[in-house]
This record gives sequence, C-alpha cells and structure tokens, in this order.
Amino acid sequence: MRCQAGAQWPPARPSTMHTLVFLSTRQVLQCQSAACQALPLLPRELFPLLFKVAFMDKKTVVLRELVHTWPFPLLSFQQLLQECAHCSRALLQERPSTESMQAVILGLTARLHTPETEAGTQPLCRKHALRVLDMTGLLDDGVEQDPGTMSMWDCTAAVARTCIAQQQGRTAEPGLAPVPVEVRVDLRVNRASYAFLREALRSSAGSPLRLCCRDLRAEDLPMRNTVALLQLLDAGCLRRVDLRFNNLGLRGLSVIIPHVARFQHLASLRLHYVHGDSRQPSVDGEDNFRYFLAQMGRFTCLRELSMGSSLLSGRLDQLLSTLQSPLESLELAFCALLPEDLRFLARSPHAVHLKKLDLSGNDLSGSQLEPFQGLLQAAAATLLHLELTECQLADTQLLATLPVLTRCASLRYLGLYGNPLSMAGLKELLRDSVAQAELRTVVHPFPVDCYEGLPWPPPASVLLEASINEEKFARVEAELHQLLLASGRAHVLWTTDIYGRLAADYFSL
Repeated sequence: MRCQAGAQWPPARPSTMHTLVFLSTRQVLQCQSAACQALPLLPRELFPLLFKVAFMDKKTVVLRELVHTWPFPLLSFQQLLQECAHCSRALLQERPSTESMQAVILGLTARLHTPETEAGTQPLCRKHALRVLDMTGLLDDGVEQDPGTMSMWDCTAAVARTCIAQQQGRTAEPGLAPVPVEVRVDLRVNRASYAFLREALRSSAGSPLRLCCRDLRAEDLPMRNTVALLQLLDAGCLRRVDLRFNNLGLRGLSVIIPHVARFQHLASLRLHYVHGDSRQPSVDGEDNFRYFLAQMGRFTCLRELSMGSSLLSGRLDQLLSTLQSPLESLELAFCALLPEDLRFLARSPHAVHLKKLDLSGNDLSGSQLEPFQGLLQAAAATLLHLELTECQLADTQLLATLPVLTRCASLRYLGLYGNPLSMAGLKELLRDSVAQAELRTVVHPFPVDCYEGLPWPPPASVLLEASINEEKFARVEAELHQLLLASGRAHVLWTTDIYGRLAADYFSL
C-alpha cells in the first residue's frame, strides 16, 4: 500500500487539548483504590468525564467500578468517548483497548449480580440505575492488527460470552431479582462464530441482560443460518443489515428478504450478488425477482441501499420504484449499469436526496457518460460523498464532467482510484475544485504518466497491479502538494491510499 509522500501510516495522532478539569480528573485516578472509595462522594456530573479518562488511561479498576455504580439510566459509548469540551480526543475513532473493554464487561457483570434490594441501599440514587449500556459505534476492523486492542469480532464475542455466562450462572433467590440491563451492540458473525452468537441471543431472551443488536454484519453465512439469526433479533432495535460474501443470488435472497422486511425501522440494507439480468430471463428467476421487489416495498424507513456486484442491467427502475421513501445513500458498485439505468436514477425522486453515491466498477466512459452527468446535476445540491473507483474515466471524460462535478458544492469526498487519469487531468481537477469549499478528501489514481509501457486504454486490472516509477510519482505528489498550498487548501487530503478508512459511513454523514 502506498501513502502520501512524507506521510506516516498509521497517521500520527494529532495533539490532544485538555482542560484543567480533565487534568485534575486524570490526577484523581492515579490511585485507583482511593478513587473507587471516593466515587460515592463525588457529584454524579463528574461520572461522564471520569469514564472517558479511565477508558483512555486503562484505569481498569476504576472503570469497572464506574460501570458497577453508574448513576444514570444510560451509559453510551457514543456520548462518552467522543470529542468533548474537556478533551479533544475522539476515542470512537480508534480501536478500543482490550483492557478497557474487559473492565466495562466485568463492571456490567458485577452490576447484574447486585440484587434489586441491595442496589437500593447504595449511596447513589437508586432511581437512576443503569438500564441501557450502549456499546455501538466502535471502530470496525482496519488493516492494522494490534493485540492490545479489540476488533469488532472480539467485541461481539466478549459480549456474547457475558450473555451466556449470565444465563448459565443465574440463581433463583427469592426477593433478590437482579437489575435488568439492555446492552446495545453492533454484531459481526461468520460461519465460525454463528453457533456461539445464536446461543448468546437465545440466552439473552430470558435474561436480565438483554442483548439488542443495532447493526448486523453477516459474512459468508449459509442461508438457513442467516434466517435463524434474523429470527432472534429484536425488530425494534435493528438499524442495518449487511450480508457480505454470501453469494445468495435471487433464489436465496427470496428466502431471506421477508425475514429482513419485518424490521420496519431498518434504515440501511446492504446486499451483494443479486442477479437479475433481463438478457437471460428464466421463469424461476423472474418470479424470484418480482417477489424480492414486493418485499422491498415493505420498508418504510429505508435510507441506504447497497447492491454491490449485483447484475442490475436495465432493472434499476424496477428496483427503486418499489421503495416507499427516497434513498439518501445508494451503492451500485460493479452492477453493469446501462445508460437507461442512469437516466432513470437522474429523473427519480431519489436523485435530489442523495448524500452518498457509489458507482464504482461501472464503465462511465462511453454512452453512460452523458446520463451520469445528468445524474450529478440532479444530485448536486445534496451530494456529500461520491465514489467512482474503476469507472474508466480518462482525462477527456473527466474534463467534460468537471463543470457539473464542481456544482456539487457540498461534496466532502471524491474517490477516483483506478481511473486512467494523467497528471494534467489531476491538476485540472485540483484547480477547478477550489470552488468546493467543503471538499476534504480526494482519493486519486496513480497518474498514467507514472507507468512504463502502459497499454491504451489500460484495463483497471493493469492500473491496479502494474508497477509505477516511484521517482516520477514522488514528483507528482510534490507538485500536487505545492498546488494545494498555493490555493490555500493544505487541509485537503489528496492521496492514493484506498485502505485508510477515509470513506464515510452513511450514518456519519
């Protein structure tokens, strides 16, 4: 993986600003035993900052006691671990420490073992007992592996083990009912972890620790296992279903989709490999596709749809016309879209609401270019994130598109990796994008000038795999950097790094 010239990977953490209150809190936690003894005497308004400092500094004894005696109904990672008035460090943008996560889980376990009657005698006001532990929003797996941090897989397993252990260790003591707690999590599951997670969900159904899934990501999971898992999830909690590498096809999807459609609050649906090619129709295929469309029409809150690597040639109108509400995020990577698909999308109610659009892997260099430009024109007022990786856009097509592209005044992210652009084309893009004041990230390809003996037009596979002249590319980066400085846009990141977690999730837009 190549990064910006002179850049470090992983990037160095920016300096963190701390207030005097934060520094005093950090000092208080230096002696963990004394801090734990003092907790009942401290104002509860200090608990949020105490939690962030303890989590950041791995003060595991204090962290466990904070969760055990939490004085509010809600303990939310998204609220407590973000940038705050006392500390500019946003811990949610980092993979969580294994020690800190284990301490939170141990504190939760201790709280569940505190009976209702005993909890009522605690110095902290009983009416504010913890009811919801929200552990959602943790950073998903990145490229780097660090044994001192927890991946999303690890977090899923740790919470699941707690659910199972809690149910297995329950004792029926009269008058000593544990305080029930709802634990909200984002779950990841594959073939290896499926049985374990299914047992955890079953255990939580009759347990004081109720597992509530917000976002489900299932990878390489057989159809029957996917259905069984969906049947165990709370319909009121689920926000996203993401089915990856399952290669369901229309037949498999027609079995799964009615189980997904029961989640009426679902806002994001991510599917892959849905084949509905009208050029090779079959009776079963058409019946399955019609059934899939009918089920898609049941969603009332859907705002994001991802159909990556699905053969949707000439079928996009059928798919999008069934939806009850306009989409704000649409990912159609490698869907073999035709000009009529792009024309329909440009005229549809979805276009004027789109915040995120991904057309990667669709050839936009020929007859698709004009309808693509029309789509950009329709979405210009709302578009924040545009991904066009491997779209066969050369200088000619890019220059023809710049007038409408630069009308996307709110655009923050532009992905052009894997396109046959020259240094001249990139410089033209950089100059014209000066009008886009919100633009923060441009992921660009290695210019064709930096390759040796490149065939023309170059296939995307060649651009991705062929060697480049590192000296030429270093000069390119230096020139781009100077142009950014000269235009007062040193804050805008121009990079060839496609693995740096730069692309925004829909819910963060």
